Amino acid sequence: MLLHLDFASIFAAPNLTHLMWGVQYTALLTLTSWVPAVALGTVMATLRAMGNPFIERLVAGYVAYHQNVPMLAQLFLWYFGFPTLLPESAQGWINTHGGEFIFASIAIGLCMAAYYSEDIRSGLRAVSAGQHEAARSLGLSFAKSMRYVILPQSFRIAMPPFINHTVVLFKNTSLAMVIGVAELTYTVRDIENQTFRTFEIYLVGTLIYLAISLSLMGVGAAVTRHTRIPAK
Repeated sequence: MLLHLDFASIFAAPNLTHLMWGVQYTALLTLTSWVPAVALGTVMATLRAMGNPFIERLVAGYVAYHQNVPMLAQLFLWYFGFPTLLPESAQGWINTHGGEFIFASIAIGLCMAAYYSEDIRSGLRAVSAGQHEAARSLGLSFAKSMRYVILPQSFRIAMPPFINHTVVLFKNTSLAMVIGVAELTYTVRDIENQTFRTFEIYLVGTLIYLAISLSLMGVGAAVTRHTRIPAK
């Protein structure tokens, strides 16, 4: 029996528009998760560098929780569990303003912040003690020495794992479909339900994910080469 593939129905105007909307929504979810994840990860790595035992244990506990609890469980906790703690007026506002997208961004961002903090922390550890001493000898405070001297170097050192976790973050946005976020995987399944072209639409969705992931890795490799600290 010959295999009959019909990609024309997948790329017909309504379905193609729907598919492109899913790609755009995935990109937006990636961005709204990535920005707070990087910001929070940087703050946590900096706090651990201060050497305060209480803060270090607190951040270590945060990292351990988010690295050992499946992201899917965290999505359920934020989407189904957290709203029950809010007043009804707040729940109503969230439900009418895309609560599934908001909570998906929060859950993915908080989870990936734990991984970014470890990447940046590894970079901080790789910066020589002489750099710290030189910055302080110039009269820079801890905050200023971290901002202008130490963190820029740690980011450059930690760029490879940083890029890898960015690709992981992008791929994990597909989990948001389980709470109703209309990202790429959600739209792919929706198109499959409408066209019954299961193999074709899932193949197209897979290739889109592959193309975007490889593009992110290519951009990351270029950034890594450009920012690499020259060997002495």
